[in-house]
Amino acid sequence: MSENAFQHWDGDDLILRLRVQPRASSDGFAEVLGDRIKLRITAPPVDGKANAHIQKLLAKLFRVPKGAVCIEQGETGRDKQVRIRAPRQLPDFVAPP
Repeated sequence: MSENAFQHWDGDDLILRLRVQPRASSDGFAEVLGDRIKLRITAPPVDGKANAHIQKLLAKLFRVPKGAVCIEQGETGRDKQVRIRAPRQLPDFVAPP
């Protein structure tokens, strides 16, 4: 099993290290930047809108409830660590456990 630098597994939970680009033209993952993967989001970084948007987007991509997506670090910055509890679907760039 090979893991990407931006991800690791903690039991059934997936931990992602993100570099967030708010106010992008569309939502989605972009290139890998060192030990993080860039996540472009259309939401602005004000009043928690970006974090709520990230939770909703990741919940949809990994097919989990919004409550299963937790921002563990970086609540107020662009560099974030996110825990996705027991993802039911993995995008192509995520290595399975």
